[in-house]
Amino acid sequence: MQTDDLILAEELCSHYKVELSFISSLQQFGLIEVTSVEEAAYVPQRELQKLEQIARLHYDLDINLEGIDAISHLLDRIKSMQSEITFLKNRLSMYERR
Repeated sequence: MQTDDLILAEELCSHYKVELSFISSLQQFGLIEVTSVEEAAYVPQRELQKLEQIARLHYDLDINLEGIDAISHLLDRIKSMQSEITFLKNRLSMYERR
């Protein structure tokens, strides 16, 4: 399997100064995706922004994983609603031009 877009979890731990168990816990909660290749854990690059955000919430604000899960769910809903609002505004402007 190619690991071009994957980052070794141990490297992320040293860079963000977090424990490997933290990344494992995030995977167990379904907050980030972790891929195993030849018994090594890797995190896809697309998950880095989410990992950074979660690490800040956990370590800087002392929010537990259950709270982070709830916050993550709410942020996903907000993004979805923002996309829907943009779509509806575009449709509305199309009718207003007529």
